[in-house]
Amino acid sequence: MNKARHAPSVLETFPVEKGELMIAGIPITRLAKRVGQTPFYAYDRQNITQRTAYLRKHLPDEIHLHYAIKANPMPAVVQHLAGLVDGFDLASGGEMRLALDTGMSADNISFAGPGKSTREIGSAIAAGVTLNLESATELETVARLGEEQGIKPRVAVRVNPDFELKSSGMKMGGGPKQFGIDTEQVPAVLKRIGELEQDFQGFHIFSGSQNLRPEAIIEAQEKTFALAYRLADDAPSAVYKLNIGGGFGIPYFPGEQPLEIIPIGERLNDLLEEKAKQLPEAKIIIELGRYLVGEAGIYVCRVVDRKISRGQVYLVTDGGLHHHLAASGNFGQVIRKNYPVLIGNKMENSETETVRIVGPLCTPLDILADNMTLAKAIAGDLVVVFQSGAYGFSASPHHFLSHPPPLEVLV
Repeated sequence: MNKARHAPSVLETFPVEKGELMIAGIPITRLAKRVGQTPFYAYDRQNITQRTAYLRKHLPDEIHLHYAIKANPMPAVVQHLAGLVDGFDLASGGEMRLALDTGMSADNISFAGPGKSTREIGSAIAAGVTLNLESATELETVARLGEEQGIKPRVAVRVNPDFELKSSGMKMGGGPKQFGIDTEQVPAVLKRIGELEQDFQGFHIFSGSQNLRPEAIIEAQEKTFALAYRLADDAPSAVYKLNIGGGFGIPYFPGEQPLEIIPIGERLNDLLEEKAKQLPEAKIIIELGRYLVGEAGIYVCRVVDRKISRGQVYLVTDGGLHHHLAASGNFGQVIRKNYPVLIGNKMENSETETVRIVGPLCTPLDILADNMTLAKAIAGDLVVVFQSGAYGFSASPHHFLSHPPPLEVLV
């Protein structure tokens, strides 16, 4: 593969000096002392900045880049991204408060997700955030709450398309879904938006996530534009925003290759030429979370015991699935696979062994690495789980078995 066609992987960009992994120029052992405890998550701000710049370079200038806060809602990360992206996409009222605290204009913030509470909807209306409607019922609630406030709510229709993003890790559209309004139901909802005199903004069409095949993403984007053109015929006003979702994935497991961005950008240039004719007033938004922050983060825990059970070497750490559910294989994996894992303070150690890395929890599910060949480790060494910048800290059950939670730092 031509490496110029995709962003460098984090395993290529985190340097090693004197046998130690370096994070933002800091040796891993020194960073652990700076944090003051293990386990912890560390996010490299320069990595996030470079990833954003890489996208800016290879996507058309007309594309508006939004960050999906659900990927990593750490306030410092969100604040850092506020200076890099064009907007935020939210999935809760808590994320809305984070976004507004950064100073990002409400006009560049949208709120999606089924089952929004009346409190969340009311807050979004008051803030001027665009509400991505998930159902006809939600539209009626939005209209009622807007009337109570004397504000015309900004709304967009989240569409459940009649296609899906092929080979995606999570399919968010196509078939029956709790997300969005089925394509065939959208015209009636658009008519009702006009009757209720809501401030119609456009469409949100998100078909899937965590995809490493550029041809699949291109096909989904082509279908997304075509669908938007059809739906626009029934819109109560011009389409001002078209969020075409994201789907850009990162490699986690052996054999996976980084996503090639260049062909996606080249095809988008063609699609935008047609868009200028069909939807001349529409701002095109790409919504990304994992792709922006996933490879910038690591999870670090410490070996507290090394034991051998019937020939199997176990490294027992002070961290586990309660801190990093995804790395344990219990967050969407059907067949468990190992995340990239290394002994961070023994990066150049020639003595290796095959081990199972487990946490302190009283469950056999508490596995961070299984049957991995790593540098020989002892108590006190640092286990590093890569690709941990997205859906790590916030997606894990910190209260499970009442162990203390990890810390987070942006460096």
